[in-house]
Amino acid sequence: MVKSLDAIKKPIEQELIDFEAHFRQSMRSHVPLLDKITYYIIKRKGKQVRPMFVFLAARVCGEVKPATYVAASLIELLHTATLVHDDVVDDSLERRGFFSVNAIWKNKIAVLVGDYLFSQGMLLALKNKEYQLLEIVSDAVKAMSEGELLQIEKARRLDIKESVYYEIIRQKTASLIASACSAGAASIDKNPETIEKMRLFGEKIGLAFQIRDDLFDFGSADVGKPLGIDIKEKKLTLPLIYALENASKADKKHIINTVKRHHLKPEKVQEVIAFVRDSKGLDYAKEVMYKFREEAFDILRTFPYSSARQSLEDLVIFVTERKK
Repeated sequence: MVKSLDAIKKPIEQELIDFEAHFRQSMRSHVPLLDKITYYIIKRKGKQVRPMFVFLAARVCGEVKPATYVAASLIELLHTATLVHDDVVDDSLERRGFFSVNAIWKNKIAVLVGDYLFSQGMLLALKNKEYQLLEIVSDAVKAMSEGELLQIEKARRLDIKESVYYEIIRQKTASLIASACSAGAASIDKNPETIEKMRLFGEKIGLAFQIRDDLFDFGSADVGKPLGIDIKEKKLTLPLIYALENASKADKKHIINTVKRHHLKPEKVQEVIAFVRDSKGLDYAKEVMYKFREEAFDILRTFPYSSARQSLEDLVIFVTERKK
């Protein structure tokens, strides 16, 4: 059964309330325009999934400390900065049903706001002398940048193999969730084995999370309305990669040509979606997603049972069974 986020939050309910104030303070600026924009960002915040990973990982390892709030703020500042920058790169005018920062204040200001959030995160760690947390988050920033660039490079040639796809999403998406879990653990326990175990747990979840996201692009009764955004952007994701690898030479050539030359035509996008469905690409991607989830559970269950561990398990189920 998929539990609600409110039920999952129970063991860290107070911590998340206290975190809100901590996070707002970390975004404050003496520049009125910047303060106005960060206030706008806070008002339209998402589900707080990444801070939840931080606090639950910390609670699995012990009692929450001041360093845990620094870790959660670091992760959320990084995540928010990347969203602001992504909207500029993707020329997106909407985020979570609201206008994006660049839609209201234009690209130049949006880029500067993202830079400000990055620097605030770094300074927050330095001011609190949390050098290990800074290293964990800096590694995630590096990996995310490399993952995005690798995806752009491969999208030009449309030659992504399954192993390359995993490397892209490991860096681009899984690295942030891995850093949330390892930062939560590192805020409590300095044992390198514990921190690495939580990092690996987060990485497995991040891989499963991204595959779930990729499934939405193809739609079905299970995952929602067909969108085809990835196809329009010439991104090869796991369902399509699997379908191409198991197609005849002629079909493969035709589909790659369609994605390359006709990716903006709705009827051609629908043709690719139908090809992936008929080729069992969605079934295969779900199978891989659940494999990563089980591997994550195996790691998590090496920690002693607690309400926090149960909530972390429930959160994993939530992010892999979500409908949007």
